Amino acid sequence: MRSWKPLLVLAIVAIALFLERRARMPHPPAPPSVSAVSVDVGSDAALPSFLPPAARDTLALIARDGPFPHRQDGVVFGNYEHRLPERPRGYYHEYTVDTPGARTRGTRRIITGGTPPEVYYYTGDHYRSFRRFAVPR
Repeated sequence: MRSWKPLLVLAIVAIALFLERRARMPHPPAPPSVSAVSVDVGSDAALPSFLPPAARDTLALIARDGPFPHRQDGVVFGNYEHRLPERPRGYYHEYTVDTPGARTRGTRRIITGGTPPEVYYYTGDHYRSFRRFAVPR
C-alpha cells in the first residue's frame, strides 16, 4: 500500500509555488469609475470636525474608486442594525478609516449610499452609531 504523505508534500509545494508566483504578478489597474466624482477633501472647513484626520484619506480613495488598502473596502454594507434609512440591498457600501497604531481595521468606517455616493455616514464605534455628513463636490 502506498503512502499518501509524498502526495501531500507535493500538493503543498505546488500550492506554495502558485501563491508565490501569484503574489509577484502585477495587479491590473483599477478600471476608471463610470462617474467619478471630484471631492475637495483638502480644506479643513470642508468636512465636519467629528471626522478623524484619516477620514480625508479614505474619502480621497472613495472619490477615485481606490485602490483600497483593505480587501473589505467597498463591500456592500448590509445595514443589519437598521440604524441607517432602509434602502435596497447594495445601496450602502463601507470603507475603513484607519486607526493609528491599530493592528486590525479598527472600528471606524465611512458608509456611502448610492453609486456614485450621494450620502455619507461616519461610525467610530463599529456601527453602533452613525453621523451623517456632506462631502463638498
